[in-house]
Amino acid sequence: MIKAKMIHENIHVLDYEKSLAFYKDALGLELKRTKGPDDGSWKLFYLGNDTTDFELELTWNDGRTKPYNNGSDDTHLAFRVENIEEAHALHESMGCIVFENPDMGIYFIEDPDGCWLEIVPVRD
Repeated sequence: MIKAKMIHENIHVLDYEKSLAFYKDALGLELKRTKGPDDGSWKLFYLGNDTTDFELELTWNDGRTKPYNNGSDDTHLAFRVENIEEAHALHESMGCIVFENPDMGIYFIEDPDGCWLEIVPVRD
C-alpha cells in the first residue's frame, strides 16, 4: 500500500503581490521559495509557516488578465486557528469574511482571486 504525503495545494493568482500580502496578513503564511524560468513568463510561490510542512503554491502567469476558475466555493482549504475570536476580528477588519456558520463554529474568508478558505477553531 502506498502512503503518500500531502505536500502542497495550488491556487492560480492574477496579482501575486496582492495574494502574497493577503496570505501573510490573513493567515501568517510566509514566502518560503520561488521557482520560474529566466524569462519571467510564470512564477511559482511556495508559502508556509512553522505549524506544518504543508505548503500553499501560488501560480502566476505573465500577461494573464482573465480570472482563473480555482473551483467552486465547496472547493476550499481549511486553516485551524488557536484563537478564533482574534482571527475573526482580523478577518472582519480586512473585509474578507464571506460566510459564517455559527452552529458549526466556523467561517470562510475569500482571497483576492475568489478562493474560499475555511477558518476552524481548535477543538478538544
